[in-house]
Amino acid sequence: MTLMDAATSAPASQEAPYLLSNPWIVPGAIILLMIVFMSRTKSRAGRPGEDLLKNLKRGDRIQTIGGVLGIVADVRDDEVVIKVDESSNTRIRFARNAIARVIVDQDKTDKNIDQKK
Repeated sequence: MTLMDAATSAPASQEAPYLLSNPWIVPGAIILLMIVFMSRTKSRAGRPGEDLLKNLKRGDRIQTIGGVLGIVADVRDDEVVIKVDESSNTRIRFARNAIARVIVDQDKTDKNIDQKK
């Protein structure tokens, strides 16, 4: 077998599939997946905050996004009045979306857990 025979008997090279030969397909698919996952994360993160603001009621202990702690004195359509100081009866108005979280007392949660058992 000569060198010429070996060269002619070698199988023909196969071309890569179209998806891998186009340089824009793979990066485009990766970018598309990133967009899908980021949008799903944002939609899940917004849900608990909306429920918190809808269920806000007088007497709830809350913390604002600025770190102010207080008790809800009045709930209006787009704002919340918070009692900040008991002794001087200081009240501050905040936009409803400025509420970061409702503070739950440990005693209340323990009683609720005991009642469910």
